[in-house]
Amino acid sequence: MLYRPASVLIGLLLAWPALAQTPSPLAYWQYAVGEVLEGSQDEPPPEWAITLGGGALVEPKFEGAKRYQGEPSVIVDIRYRDVAFASDGEGIGVNLLHGKNYRAGVALAYDLGRDQHDDPHLRGLGNIDAAPEAKLFAEYFLLPVVVSAALHQAIGGHNGLLGELGAYIPLPLFDQKLIIFTGPTLTLADGEYMRSYFGVSAKQAAATSLRQYSAHGGFKSTGWGVTAVYRLDDNWLIESDFAYERLIGDAASSPIVETSSQFTAGVNLAYRF
Repeated sequence: MLYRPASVLIGLLLAWPALAQTPSPLAYWQYAVGEVLEGSQDEPPPEWAITLGGGALVEPKFEGAKRYQGEPSVIVDIRYRDVAFASDGEGIGVNLLHGKNYRAGVALAYDLGRDQHDDPHLRGLGNIDAAPEAKLFAEYFLLPVVVSAALHQAIGGHNGLLGELGAYIPLPLFDQKLIIFTGPTLTLADGEYMRSYFGVSAKQAAATSLRQYSAHGGFKSTGWGVTAVYRLDDNWLIESDFAYERLIGDAASSPIVETSSQFTAGVNLAYRF
């Protein structure tokens, strides 16, 4: 079969950037790529799976920025069977439904917001406070594609609702030592989210050189992600992520946005206990 235990192990030992829940060009499925494939195996999952590590990433300073910043990333991923998890990528959650080719559940994630001091272009817009997010998620494996969906409701901060749809295909290479996951993503947002990140109020326009702008809910972005995992041995692995995102709709038309096309890239070294 295509998904032998070794390949599934590689898929599960992924590293996520420390700021994964901040708005990012990364596709949602890249935060937990390969996780649903565990259920496709006859062998039960291990009681505990713990992965720790770190690396570096490059990402835009804000959604629509033309300037980028490099920073360290930290990996913390703890899973109990196929029931519960605590992950810097997915948050703290429970798989309420799980089977051989699907999982669905709830989680508490986070959004780090936006600081107007991060970039000169943001000065005068004010901050978007960091806030926890209540999340509903689901994944379904229909050979050879994994389809994923998630809803994020911020509790404070931008107070908005974000929806993400995505899909990816695993491509095992070099006798399963390397697996490349690749696929598209589509993101929608409600009016609260769009007004917070892309709208410009009369007060903000007066404090900046930007024109007043009203952003409405709808399609926010589309993109494509690639995650590659190379297994060095039974415990050590190297993981790299790349994602391209293109802002669309009212997001792309916002005067805050300097460019509608952006990317992120990162590499991590991880160890699974």
